[in-house]
Amino acid sequence: MSSPSPHDRSRSEDEDDPVDKMISKTGCAELHYGVQECMAEHQDWRKCRPEVQNFKDCMMAFQKARIEQQQKSRNPSTETA
Repeated sequence: MSSPSPHDRSRSEDEDDPVDKMISKTGCAELHYGVQECMAEHQDWRKCRPEVQNFKDCMMAFQKARIEQQQKSRNPSTETA
């Protein structure tokens, strides 16, 4: 008998992909899928630069909003009344 490999990352089909779950929380999932579709079609990221840039911009906006929200929750006295 052999034990399962610690490197086996396979999942059942009904199990959600953790990356997809994480990206869907950002609101940028459609742009991410656009990058994936472009890459599948062209097999060259250079041909997908507009899609990559749009996804990057969306993720950066999400990160900025998240950081601002964290700062507000740490310093509630800085909010205007």
